This record gives sequence, C-alpha cells and structure tokens, in this order.
Amino acid sequence: MRRLVNATNKTVRQSVSLPAKSAAQVRTLAKNRRLSSNRMLVGLLENGIEAEKRKQQMFFELAERFRNATDPKEAERLGDELGRMVFGG
Repeated sequence: MRRLVNATNKTVRQSVSLPAKSAAQVRTLAKNRRLSSNRMLVGLLENGIEAEKRKQQMFFELAERFRNATDPKEAERLGDELGRMVFGG
C-alpha cells in the first residue's frame, strides 16, 4: 500500500549560509536540547515565522483601531504606536 504524503510533510533540501556566531549558537542550543543542528534550525525557523505572523496580525489590528479612533488623543497615540512598529524606536 502506498502512503500519501501531505504537502506540509514534504521536505526540501535548502542550503543556507550562517554567520559563524549564529551557527555556534544553533549548535549550542541543539546540544542543550539534544537535537540535531538541522532540527534546531527548523524549530527556530518555524518559531520565527509564527512570531512574524503574530507581529503582522498585531499591526493590522492596531491599524484598524487607529482607523476607527474618534478621539484625537487616542488617534495620535495609536499613530505613534504604529510609527514605532514600522520605523522602530
């Protein structure tokens, strides 16, 4: 019987160059968690993608609150917060 492979389970070989310091940190994390460096990188990448999605969602929610704000002080505060998200600071 042939097993169907879900597209999310398919792996793709990808070559990535890391700064030496980052590679050392990955090795240390992997060793401490008893994982391979590859598995550690996959976990870090997945966590980073999720964090980026949350950050984007927070931005859109904040933008919606800014757009719907009727109080000028609140609109200014939300605008400042949006600016910090976009430009840092």
